[in-house]
Amino acid sequence: MGDETGLFVYGLVPADVEATPDAAGVGDSSGEVTVIRHGDVGALVSPVPLDAPLGRSTDLRAYQDLLDGTAAVAPVLPVRFGTVVTGPDAVLDLLRPHHDRFAAALAEFEGRVQYVVHGRFDERTLLRGILDENPTAARLAEQIRGRPEAASREPRIRLGEVISQAVELRREAENRRMLDAIAEFVVSTQLRPPSHEMDATHAALLVQSDHEDALVNALEEYAQDRRGLLRLRLLGPLAPYDFVGAHQLAG
Repeated sequence: MGDETGLFVYGLVPADVEATPDAAGVGDSSGEVTVIRHGDVGALVSPVPLDAPLGRSTDLRAYQDLLDGTAAVAPVLPVRFGTVVTGPDAVLDLLRPHHDRFAAALAEFEGRVQYVVHGRFDERTLLRGILDENPTAARLAEQIRGRPEAASREPRIRLGEVISQAVELRREAENRRMLDAIAEFVVSTQLRPPSHEMDATHAALLVQSDHEDALVNALEEYAQDRRGLLRLRLLGPLAPYDFVGAHQLAG
């Protein structure tokens, strides 16, 4: 069983895309990345043992590096990480029934890439602002100041609830503010759930390639305007992971 080989499927590309000789695949063997074609659509694949464990950070990085590098030069539809099929015929079985839909989706993503913007509040600055602006929070904070935790349990719990609600409202407002600042440079957006309680904004942005510089400049101005309250990080250009929707193949 350990000698049986399958194909790891990375993403769908136009049929005229060629894999570069130095493209690295997943797995220990890092087999050659090739393109299996049907009509106007191709699939980026590389051989892997069918019983190989996939899911290490190095595998995910290889998957993302290949897709992001491809997205820099051609449209690509990422296929769910970990999709492995038995061979070329199985790849064609995935491409044939949905060829026209995949081709239309690739045309839609032509000249477009994804960025991810992630902002996190400075906790001390944010909490100070909440206490200054929220009388209930300020009163509860005063009630617990200098008191042992066991003796102030109820106001501590209530203060935590008030602060949590206030942070959520600030996050919603910050997302709106950030998206308004870049709206003219973005084709589509997908808000991501917060990954931390102090997240200020977290969104995937689909951007025309000729608007990338303008987007970066607008976000730099935004970050400067919010300096002291939050720190902003921008990742990209990336493959359009958050925007493939129904075009994505399931493993």
